[in-house]
Amino acid sequence: MDTQDVFIMIIKKLVTLSTTLLLSITLSANTYAAPELLDQVMAVVDDDVIMASELTKRMDTVRVQNSDKDLPDSSALREQVLERMITESVQLQMADRAGIRISESQLDDAMTRIAAQNNMSLPEFQQAMASEGVSFSYARQQIRNEMRVSRVQQYQVGERIQITDQDIDYFLASDIGRMASAAEYRLRHILIAVSSGSNAEQYQAAEAKANNLVEELRNGSEFGRVAMAESSGGTALNGGDMGWRKEGQLPSIFAEVAPAMEIGEISSPIRTASGFHIIKLEEKRGGSSKLIEQAKVRHILIQTNEVRDEDQAKELIDKLYERIVAGADFAELAKEFSDDPGSGAGGGDLGWVSPGDMVPEFESTMASTETGKYSQPIRSQFGWHILEVTDRRKTDIGEEVQRNQVRQMLYSRRFDEELPIWLRKIRSEAYVDIKDAS
Repeated sequence: MDTQDVFIMIIKKLVTLSTTLLLSITLSANTYAAPELLDQVMAVVDDDVIMASELTKRMDTVRVQNSDKDLPDSSALREQVLERMITESVQLQMADRAGIRISESQLDDAMTRIAAQNNMSLPEFQQAMASEGVSFSYARQQIRNEMRVSRVQQYQVGERIQITDQDIDYFLASDIGRMASAAEYRLRHILIAVSSGSNAEQYQAAEAKANNLVEELRNGSEFGRVAMAESSGGTALNGGDMGWRKEGQLPSIFAEVAPAMEIGEISSPIRTASGFHIIKLEEKRGGSSKLIEQAKVRHILIQTNEVRDEDQAKELIDKLYERIVAGADFAELAKEFSDDPGSGAGGGDLGWVSPGDMVPEFESTMASTETGKYSQPIRSQFGWHILEVTDRRKTDIGEEVQRNQVRQMLYSRRFDEELPIWLRKIRSEAYVDIKDAS
């Protein structure tokens, strides 16, 4: 790479960043002040350059983000940050070549999510960054770059990772798989104790008391209060709460009963040598059972485009709604007018939809629309919709959810193994010329 090529890259970089390689020249009547270097190239990376001002800003950001940590000295930190920026530059150039872009709306959504994760609104998040000396525009650009880098990694690394059904079967059959995928139960417990050597009458009295407590609890008495007042068990002062336990961690007498119970159910007294036990299934999670209500839905989507503005889109969806109400065939209108290429050809059919599958506006309308009825036109981020709920059902998707969770876990594990290998590869293949800092 000759000097002219490097010079051209520097000019491009300076235009993009609005950062100029300036020589501050002070004119006087007869003399010129000595040139003062305000910025310089720290590294040339393929068709990009990293400027000293960029490196300094990134180091300042790292210091702010890790103010509570013991950071290495400036020299070691500079080396680490520069290496990170070199690798990022290689990936961003790959994103450029692949045409990967992040829209303003996508970036706004990402910023809003990050703010929410920090329990802030977006204006509060912006103010918090300003108080730490980080400009909002700089943070936006960094997040945009991170999103683009993430997409490059997914395309380059993720697409090469294939998790087969056999991989999932092997994991679920392993000891760690059985433990990870086992159901967990949160039980509450009351023990009506019977001391050793008790006679038949004492056992009968304890059983009668346990039966009376079960009846009270099933009639609405609060389990925690009853446990604190009546239980002889070790969790009495916690309202009988045994916490979350895997099925294999439950006492054997409870493991035989709990899996068959419904959430909120109170067991009949369970007799053991120590007395009579009453349990309540407070919550359950995991395992291969999860009932959800699904809706079978079809819709018509009308979007804006080069020849149809927002008003025209609204006018068209209103006319289609009038035709549907008047008796027109929904499927035929969907085939002719819907802008959803996936469902339009099938008469708008979206199949069985589970909670969380759709955007909030669509989902709330779907929930409030009676089976066999049509919704009025609604607006979502994708455009204007008319939807029809044709059927509803409760279905157990536990096994599907479990397998999807295992698939994602195995994918993430494989991705974490492959990513550093790929990063080393692209770094070694890139042209990188690190300049001496002066």
